[in-house]
Amino acid sequence: MKIDVRNGKVDQALRKFKRKIMDDNRLFEYREREYYEKPAQKRKSKKKAAIMREKKRQEKFWKERK
Repeated sequence: MKIDVRNGKVDQALRKFKRKIMDDNRLFEYREREYYEKPAQKRKSKKKAAIMREKKRQEKFWKERK
């Protein structure tokens, strides 16, 4: 992956770089491979994340109803 810095605009180049990384899911992949996680632990963490998402969704639903 290559990003050109034009006219010394490093901020723009950095934004483009971050956008490309997010589009390719490379950051997610890197974080996932940062350390080994056993398959059972992966299932537990996925289930925990799903429970947290559902709790958040329920809280939002009940706030709107009040």
